[in-house]
Amino acid sequence: MTTTATGAAANARAGTPAPAVQTSEPIAPSLTILSPAQMAKAAEDAAFAKATSSQLKSFLLGLTAGGYIALGFIFFTTSQVGAQVLPWGVAKVLGGLTFSTGLTLVVLTGAELFTSSTLTLTAAASGRITWLQLLRNWTVVYVANFIGSLTMVGLVFLAGTWQSAGGGWGKVVLSTASYKLHHTMTEAFFLGVLCNLMVCLAVWAAYSGRTTTDKVLAVTMPIALFVASGFEHSVANMFMVPLGILIKDFAGADFWAGTGLDPATFADLTWSHFLTGNLLPVTLGNIVGGGVMIGILYWTVFHRLERRRAASR
Repeated sequence: MTTTATGAAANARAGTPAPAVQTSEPIAPSLTILSPAQMAKAAEDAAFAKATSSQLKSFLLGLTAGGYIALGFIFFTTSQVGAQVLPWGVAKVLGGLTFSTGLTLVVLTGAELFTSSTLTLTAAASGRITWLQLLRNWTVVYVANFIGSLTMVGLVFLAGTWQSAGGGWGKVVLSTASYKLHHTMTEAFFLGVLCNLMVCLAVWAAYSGRTTTDKVLAVTMPIALFVASGFEHSVANMFMVPLGILIKDFAGADFWAGTGLDPATFADLTWSHFLTGNLLPVTLGNIVGGGVMIGILYWTVFHRLERRRAASR
């Protein structure tokens, strides 16, 4: 017996998880990749599981996701030290490929990342979770991602990694962080849309994979595309910009002399500028790009339209 959309919505309003939606293409154990319709079901089921999980579990998995994305940016930064001798596009693609390590770790370990958690809009649209459950999950994961990112900021700063290559490592951090804060709020919003369009496409495509290799390949190129193109990821920025602020505020005279940088150049690298001028619009853009343009689009194609066709038979 299948559960109707009306019954699912009623269960959600009552706070009772609705049964999984049945489809004409059940997911059978196999090494064959999933079809697009099966991917849509897998994505919705995963969204439902995240939103109805315990808050402590979501928080702990959110901590790891913030740390993994920070590791991706650490790898990115290392790849860019001295990369100015390469053609601009080549250097950017190299940075994108190294950064993809972060989301690969998130996907393979089951960590909870806010940007991909925007796909829980699919479970809300189906009536399987309430809007309160969705917002609670987003809030817990977002805060956990921020704490996980800041933990890596502290570790990297205290380890002195930013002084590597004669300060060249920290120089990349400062220039990258400063560049992010020079977008207008409109630019930051739409760069956030473009970013999470690619992140959620990567995660969505990874649902088709049946092996580790499948999932790694599905994730790598979309993430490399967004990083190489300079799109904006809220959780990645939770690491890079705070680290830049920390270096700007606490680096000694030797660092500035060794890198040839003028501290005054980074005067606008502040917490207030970061939170209001970058993180807020990028986060909103991430929600639109991932939750709406990927999640709701594919939910409409493979859930709502399929149900309408079945009802008309």
